[in-house]
Amino acid sequence: MDTKAFKRSLNSSQNYHRKGFGHEAEVSGLMQSEYQSNLIQQIRDNHFTLTRGTVTIRLAQAFGFCWGVERAVAMAYETRTHFPSEHIWITNEIIHNPSVNQRLREMDVSFIPVTEGKKNFSVVDRGDVVILPAFGASVQEMQFLNDKGCTIVDTTCPWVSKVWNTVEKHKKTSYTSIIHGKYNHEETVATSSFAGTYLIVLNLNEAEYVANYILNGGDRDEFMAKFSRACSVGFDPDRDLEQIGIANQTTMLKGETEQIGKLLEHTMMRKYGPDQLNQHFLSFNTICDATQERQDAMFGLVDETLDLMVVIGGYNSSNTTHLQEIAIDRGIPSYHIDSATRIGSGNQVEHKPLHHDLEVTENWLPEGAIVVGVTSGASTPDKVVEDVLEKIFELKAVS
Repeated sequence: MDTKAFKRSLNSSQNYHRKGFGHEAEVSGLMQSEYQSNLIQQIRDNHFTLTRGTVTIRLAQAFGFCWGVERAVAMAYETRTHFPSEHIWITNEIIHNPSVNQRLREMDVSFIPVTEGKKNFSVVDRGDVVILPAFGASVQEMQFLNDKGCTIVDTTCPWVSKVWNTVEKHKKTSYTSIIHGKYNHEETVATSSFAGTYLIVLNLNEAEYVANYILNGGDRDEFMAKFSRACSVGFDPDRDLEQIGIANQTTMLKGETEQIGKLLEHTMMRKYGPDQLNQHFLSFNTICDATQERQDAMFGLVDETLDLMVVIGGYNSSNTTHLQEIAIDRGIPSYHIDSATRIGSGNQVEHKPLHHDLEVTENWLPEGAIVVGVTSGASTPDKVVEDVLEKIFELKAVS
């Protein structure tokens, strides 16, 4: 389908909304009371440091709610205010934070159910209000909802929309979009729906595999088995890797996206020569500013002397996971938790090690004076960070 034409048509529909409904002041006060924290603001004002008893907290200088996330949540709140009695749905979690999504459930906002790994849109009736989350939604989902006669409230982050525009440019010039991301992440699913021919690479290792295939050829069947769930229908590596463009899931690790872009640029230069590079390779900067700022701040924080690191955010939050990777790469004991409820009495914590299931660690806070580094993902409210800090202070005071 002509995705650009569809988006133009959708934008002109009276049932499609990309802005709020005029309830900004009311919603702002509500969000401030529910999500902001005086304690966290005090720490910001005190050079991101707080010492209480034997505990010193060092906050990253950029963390927590980004503009796109705050905008999406505010629009969801405004939608309920504007449509007080209508049935409101969200096609996915509004953001990857359990407390925020639970708050929306309490406001009688429903989530599209998932049956056997697939969303069941049959529950949506004509005239229902449907919110598209900050990660966006696929073209197919938007088309279905539009055809159904739903009121669509689109909270897609503009940085995500920028990536969509990039893959549209690739498609227009018959370039294959190489997307750095997770093939089953909502954002990448949406991005790939706007692309023409595409291939999704998870990391630098997969990109190196692709680069080697471009330069030297290889086992086509092996290639297709490796990327069977991460490429467009009918993808042919022997045909579709001659002209490529780079895009990314906005929450991926910035440095790795840049490495992948440079690797593939050099690959195409070796294959076709510097004078032909522009006929075979396209690159646009689609790295989200907020993601970049939080990762840069994390690199600054792990350069300090820390006894341990606490990373706060949803377990399915990609940008939070990448913050965790930075601490682990520096060899700092690191605990990824989604809320203060994971911290139990008796100096134990239930946390999620990288690429593993939840586990419980005993005596996770060392004895004596400690310095704790703290950051949070772009979907984590300051109030959640405050609750975690208070739990840590309480544990150390008891011990």
